[in-house]
Amino acid sequence: MSAPAQPDPSSPVHGAASPEQAAQVLRQFRVVFNAVRSHFQQVEKRVGIGGALVWALHVIRSQPGLGVSELARAMDIHQSTASNLVRQLVKRALARTEKSATDRRGVQLFIEAAGLELLQGAPGPYEGVLPEALQQLAPATLGQLQLNLAEVIKALKADEQAGGIPLAEL
Repeated sequence: MSAPAQPDPSSPVHGAASPEQAAQVLRQFRVVFNAVRSHFQQVEKRVGIGGALVWALHVIRSQPGLGVSELARAMDIHQSTASNLVRQLVKRALARTEKSATDRRGVQLFIEAAGLELLQGAPGPYEGVLPEALQQLAPATLGQLQLNLAEVIKALKADEQAGGIPLAEL
């Protein structure tokens, strides 16, 4: 009786991926990044401001009177990034801030007429094509993707703080 065959440690299941498989996945990342970049370039070309500003403006229109921290939560970005977006929107007269009636330290955000007009010409989805595509995936698929990307991030030794930066800002 012969001994059972040992698994090949170089096979993709038991070790490092083959160069061909890694190249295929890299091409898939390029397709995703290109789709994201193309969308945000189209937004900027059409309305003259970046995608992150358009998304922030959309959130402000959808939730009049929200604060900067609520904007940051709605966009899943760092509060300082949200503050920078608000500063740019106010400077361009697309949104305004008003002191909060309940907390004088805080501000409430409101869209201006120019901001409403700008949003009418902006191509959607406002948050970008990738968040919309991810929301269309089955929960099990999204969960598996989350686990797999966590492994990629670990292998990259990447700074996970970068997750708080909108894709349109990369």
